[in-house]
Amino acid sequence: MSSTFSLVAAVFLLLFVVHHTCEARDAFACDPKNGATKNLPFCNVSVAMAERVKDLIGRLTLEEKVRLLVNNAAAVPRLGMKGYEWWSEALHGVSNVGPGVKFNPQFPGATSFPQVITTAASFNASLWEAIGRVVSDEARAMYNGGTAGLTYWSPNVNIFRDPRWGRGQETPGEDPVLAGTYAASYVRGLQGTDANRLKVAACCKHFTAYDLDNWNGMDRFHFNAQVSKQDIEDTFDVPFRMCVTEGRVASVMCSYNQVNGVPTCADPNLLKNTVRGLWQLDGYIVSDCDSVGVFYDNQHYTPTPEEAAADAIKAGLDLDCGPFLAVHTQDAVKKGLLSEADVNGALANTLTVQMRLGMFDGEPSAHAYGKLGPKDVCKPAHQELALEAARQGIVLLKNTGPVLPLSPQRHHSVAVIGPNSKATVAMIGNYAGIACGYTSPLQGIGRYARTIHQLGCENVACKNDNLFGPAISAARQADATVLVMGLDQSIEAETVDRTGLLLPGRQQDLVSKVAAASKGPTILVLMSGGPVDITFAKNNPRIVGILWAGYPGQAGGAAIADILFGTSNPEGKLPMTWYPEEYLRKLAMTNMAMRARKSAGYPGRTYRFYNGPVVYPFGHGLTYTHFVHTLASAPTVVSVPVNGHRRPNATDISNRAIRVTHARCDKLFVTLEVDIKNVGSRDGTHTLLVFSAPPAAGGQWALEKQLVVFEKVHVPAKAQRRVGVDIHVCKLLSVVDKSGIRRIPLGLHSFNIGDVKHSVSLQAAALGIIKS
Repeated sequence: MSSTFSLVAAVFLLLFVVHHTCEARDAFACDPKNGATKNLPFCNVSVAMAERVKDLIGRLTLEEKVRLLVNNAAAVPRLGMKGYEWWSEALHGVSNVGPGVKFNPQFPGATSFPQVITTAASFNASLWEAIGRVVSDEARAMYNGGTAGLTYWSPNVNIFRDPRWGRGQETPGEDPVLAGTYAASYVRGLQGTDANRLKVAACCKHFTAYDLDNWNGMDRFHFNAQVSKQDIEDTFDVPFRMCVTEGRVASVMCSYNQVNGVPTCADPNLLKNTVRGLWQLDGYIVSDCDSVGVFYDNQHYTPTPEEAAADAIKAGLDLDCGPFLAVHTQDAVKKGLLSEADVNGALANTLTVQMRLGMFDGEPSAHAYGKLGPKDVCKPAHQELALEAARQGIVLLKNTGPVLPLSPQRHHSVAVIGPNSKATVAMIGNYAGIACGYTSPLQGIGRYARTIHQLGCENVACKNDNLFGPAISAARQADATVLVMGLDQSIEAETVDRTGLLLPGRQQDLVSKVAAASKGPTILVLMSGGPVDITFAKNNPRIVGILWAGYPGQAGGAAIADILFGTSNPEGKLPMTWYPEEYLRKLAMTNMAMRARKSAGYPGRTYRFYNGPVVYPFGHGLTYTHFVHTLASAPTVVSVPVNGHRRPNATDISNRAIRVTHARCDKLFVTLEVDIKNVGSRDGTHTLLVFSAPPAAGGQWALEKQLVVFEKVHVPAKAQRRVGVDIHVCKLLSVVDKSGIRRIPLGLHSFNIGDVKHSVSLQAAALGIIKS
């Protein structure tokens, strides 16, 4: 990595180490040196955790309890408890966005991985878990050094429903199975695999149907998302359910918006009944910051603040990011709106998580992760993983000829042009920390060829053509031209939704003029979180290659160069649809419907429900080799065993679907074996995507197709690998009816595996089907 630390930072680090030997963090609670508390039951690690929590709550006064209901939880000195800041962030590396993390000379930075939308494009669950392990190593190290907490409000697993959403970059994309798999994998990496103990506590956010920040006069603090039961069950809630049931996440965050007229943080059906009841969350529920205050002050949901506090806690909220519950909960209890038992229930959930983190076990240095320290942050292996994650996430959209990869032997000089050509901080996107160091695209390309650099535009807004001339001149001189264009956080971010999908300002004009003048091949590299309508570049024969890099993290420039020059073979696939600008015509961001309504001129959203024109489809991505699929084995008929009340006379074909709760689901799989042959001359890693479509797709289910499984497989040149995939019938081949009930349609299900198609007939194992 270039510029791993600045000289100044290195000097500060040396002075800090000399004058401040890295002493272990003092115990949060149950300090063995504190004779008043060390023998109390809640400090006894041999006592069952539930009993320890009960003992501690029984010793707290109501006034002390309410001060523990907020993110900056107060100390309880008489019980030996220090104050604690719950709010830390680790979306794609330890971040100082929340007040729980402070970088300092001892910890001047942390490994900054690519933004989530970019790593999602790798479709590599093992990579996501590995990133989580690195991030939690660095988080624990910083906690041990007294500069970070142990509760991280990441990942963001909302569905990237509308391409204009400024926070889409934080998400794993538009597909529920992809987002849910990402959630479970990253959470496992963060939290570790011990069911009773936590390395750090992760949090899946923002529950639910949150994907609008500020559009056309409507903001997230006032938005009431009108969502059908069908869309809630088969789209918006899927990643959260998978995060809780498969990832065993320790926390879920409720969102600012209302859903069907009720603030999510005051909705017992969402929090108490679904997250904690149906999905069995083992952890705590936290509000987005000031959400309780928002539904009182902005949404006017309750007439008094005490009622707002009571509604939130009774709905299942355990912790308030913000001061509201600390200020108003005690009065709510005094007024009889809330019982102290309700408060105890909330505290039981937060305190249990702190105990699972080892915060009541005395000296942190004695903990399993107590030896992690500064040497474990920004270590070479971590930075190499950040580079590898970027390589795996970059997507090759176009390669005419193919001209790519470039050759250092033929392309001695490269014109590097564009407002993102020298990007550093812009490469890490939002919710980032301070990176260990950066390699810009200009620096990365400079490792392979002599560079001729021109910005072309002062910034991504590109409001004029003042710098066009030198850029065009550079392109005329060089053996190849690379334009690094796109967006940054001034265009798309939290609180900043886009109004369109085109490149900002005069960027398109710059690209076209440079391509027309270029002596050698012209390659367009795009940085963005959301999709961009680059139809002009796709159709321009002078632009022979297009890469999408997302926001590729601290090593982004090195990864881009490695792809351009063929050191790495691209393997990323788009995790979201790239729509044309016309898609947005008369399409309000506030319309939450997923399914198309052609009669009303409503196009539908995401590849699952939209079948109109696209710039590039979900799952698109080229490589420098060529893979051929062959279906080695697959069933043609699968029987679905049915429990419950069968009605033999129920033979209406259009309604032939078994309710999932009435099927015997445990071992019900469709198993496919696929041979993947690399017929090209380069080794490569193939991203296998398997889609399915239910019988009568586009009919009562209004579903075009859906991703059911994905796998990564490395195949050397001219070699072949067999991949087996098990598709869980109840989880992955089910669909949701208009009442929000998940059902398994009987009949022919169509599978698409690259260019291979196969149909499997699902049949009830007994006469009749369930009709309920």
